[in-house]
Amino acid sequence: VMVSLKREREAEVDEDDSEERAKIGRGRVVEDRRSRHCPYLDTINRSVLDFDFEKLCSISLSHINVYACLICGKYFQGRGLKSHAYTHSVQFTHHVFLNLHTLKFYCLPDNYEIIDSSLEDITYVLKPTFTKQHIAGLDKQGKLYRAYDGTTYLPGIVGLNNIKANDYANVVLQAFSNVPPLRNYFLEEENYKGIRRPPGDIMFLLVQRFGELMRKLWNPRNFKAHVSPHEMLQAVVLCSKKNFQITKQGDAVDFMTWFLNALHGALGGTKKKTSIITKAFQGSMRIFSKKLPHPDLVKKEALLVTEEYQEQMSESTFLFLTLDLPTAPLYKDEKEQLIIPQVPLFNILGKFNGNTEKEYKTYKENFLKRFQLTKLPPYLIFCIKRFTKNNFFVEKNPTIVNFPITNVDLREYLTEEAQVTEKNTTYDLVANVVHDGKPTEGAYRIHVLHHGTGKWYEMQDLQVTDILPQMITLSEAYIQIWKRQESDTNNHTGV
Repeated sequence: VMVSLKREREAEVDEDDSEERAKIGRGRVVEDRRSRHCPYLDTINRSVLDFDFEKLCSISLSHINVYACLICGKYFQGRGLKSHAYTHSVQFTHHVFLNLHTLKFYCLPDNYEIIDSSLEDITYVLKPTFTKQHIAGLDKQGKLYRAYDGTTYLPGIVGLNNIKANDYANVVLQAFSNVPPLRNYFLEEENYKGIRRPPGDIMFLLVQRFGELMRKLWNPRNFKAHVSPHEMLQAVVLCSKKNFQITKQGDAVDFMTWFLNALHGALGGTKKKTSIITKAFQGSMRIFSKKLPHPDLVKKEALLVTEEYQEQMSESTFLFLTLDLPTAPLYKDEKEQLIIPQVPLFNILGKFNGNTEKEYKTYKENFLKRFQLTKLPPYLIFCIKRFTKNNFFVEKNPTIVNFPITNVDLREYLTEEAQVTEKNTTYDLVANVVHDGKPTEGAYRIHVLHHGTGKWYEMQDLQVTDILPQMITLSEAYIQIWKRQESDTNNHTGV
């Protein structure tokens, strides 16, 4: 059965290819045939067209030579005499089809190519393209666009479908789509098209799918005001070897960590070689580490003067900073139950002032560490550590972090040398990921700043609403992206 199916598919592909070759040979006759007016264009139903899902035949489940029926929106393979698309056209009198790979339109069962400028809106939705001029103006205007279904939307502020339990990934993808240098780089396919990868490497699929998703989110000519990240998430499942799934709730910080590193590697980045990821997010710090003697040892004082227990200094890069919350109170009386603990952002940033020591325990040894920043990136990511995991359960710290939306100055957390070299150390918030509810069954939402309008929006899956900036600080923030004030977003379109 498998062999016959394979032969049938090959026959369908060969039939299409042979027709293309025959066309070339027929010269002028072809031109007449191609330019034939198709009487069925008014049967196209744009409201059912959805190109967000995997491009495979709805009958054979093959990715080869797939056409979309523009009347019912279903995908079928081939257009030869025995193909699924041909059979569908005869059976249901659906005549207009689009090859999802070549972007050419055909009329079946007559099997001639349709060339008509009125179909350009369909190819643009399938494969949006952006000019440098268009990209340069994205953050300079806040024009509302009307989708084919009648809803108005702001490009970039578009809901993402929660297929089952993928809101943890949606919020991270939404956050990165609103970081201009990252967005601008992926909107223009030419920036990464020529990157060479080893044979059989699947990780580049992540880059391609992320680029496609960016272009759909920022498409000003969408048919609907929301996007399904289906193909992007399938690439995530495949490339992460099922560590991150569509059907199972995950942790947004874990996903973001993997995604940033996977994109950096797939774009040819290494520890020494930069990529758009490291250019946007990578900073560096100094780590002072001191080994502690075991509490049960007798001659601790004697050990402390040995070289092994002296403070060591090392330099390290980072893509985000983890901020530790103070321990939430364990015991509450009836009145205090209503009080949610609060902490100022600058208190938890004290971890990086070069003086605050924190104990780190490993299986064998304990260390005292302190941290100080040496270089700040154009975009700084904070991860607020809300969850503590042990062998039995996950516990969530509900402490609210009080932070200003703009003008957060980080100069005091830099070394003296860095304070001289770093010209601007003031940041404004551009994205805020929130976790609501219990640790394992909660939900995610995100607040993003639309640069063109200067307004804040809240997105939770398909829901998009505007929000007052002062409401953002009342949420249980989990991931934040801050933009350095002097960053020129238009200078980061290429690597």
